[in-house]
Amino acid sequence: MAKLSIEDIGGELKGKRVLMRVDFNVPLDSARNITSDKRIVASLPSIKYVIEKGGRLILASHLGRPK
Repeated sequence: MAKLSIEDIGGELKGKRVLMRVDFNVPLDSARNITSDKRIVASLPSIKYVIEKGGRLILASHLGRPK
């Protein structure tokens, strides 16, 4: 079975809640400032796609490693 992309289910998003796991575990400097927003920027096309198709988006991520 082929892996589906978000575009493959795009017509079915209107009014539906979409739980999206995103990789926002970005690198931080010692003052906890983001040093690279590459992962956040890479997630934007998928986030925008769901919103444009009328989906109600819930984002799930984490920051750092568990202690």
